[in-house]
Amino acid sequence: MEDLRKLVAQGRESYTNGDYENAEKILLKVLERRDDMADVQNMLGVIYSQTGRVEEAKKFFERAIIINPGYTDAALNLSVTYNELGKYDEARKVYTRAMLHSRSQPQELDPFVRGKLANMHADLGEVYRELGMYSEAVNEYRRSLDLASSFIDLRTRLAEIYKDMGDHESAQRELSAVLEQNANYVPALIAMGVFHFSRQEFDEAEEFFSKVRELNPNNRSSSLYLKMIAIQKEKAQNVGEPEAKAPPVDDSFDLSDDDDLNP
Repeated sequence: MEDLRKLVAQGRESYTNGDYENAEKILLKVLERRDDMADVQNMLGVIYSQTGRVEEAKKFFERAIIINPGYTDAALNLSVTYNELGKYDEARKVYTRAMLHSRSQPQELDPFVRGKLANMHADLGEVYRELGMYSEAVNEYRRSLDLASSFIDLRTRLAEIYKDMGDHESAQRELSAVLEQNANYVPALIAMGVFHFSRQEFDEAEEFFSKVRELNPNNRSSSLYLKMIAIQKEKAQNVGEPEAKAPPVDDSFDLSDDDDLNP
């Protein structure tokens, strides 16, 4: 029994350190001697999930829950795995049961689980957005960020939804929060530049687009907007009046067709 405990401890240490290859070897040895340890089953499930072996991961998570029906982390891992396999009804049922059993708050969950769940809520939010159900989309993104507040890509997408709703103040607030976390996050810099450009605040817009060009000189969006800003400023100087209104532009934050979003 003492040797088994040492083996489990070694496997858990490798797992915690991210050495999944070594952890898998050790934990499989543990299973050869005992297959009724839920935490071992769950660790192996995570290892297989992280390495793309989703079907095998499912079996380990299912076994962990059979051993311990109240094992919340394993249940949430299984829910995420079902979702990846397209078993959405099963995923929802397992998730609901896990929440009923859980006495922990979401922030106490394993970071791996939080990240997966956050992305699940964001994916659902995108479905609502495509259907034009913006309030529901915002709610899903809020749930996503409650689980993973550091996911600045999700917060930037939330800003896009607020923009779609016409709530530019909330969009700017979310983008400002993103840039507080990462001042060099190009999608948010471009989105802020577009926001100010659409309001004809050319000096502010130029500041953001210039920052993008510093980070990535090949970024097409920043180059285009900087040219348009220069044209507007030149027109304003020529007529001796306040800066002329900009021509109509697409103020969408959807930059998916830009090859160089990241610095």
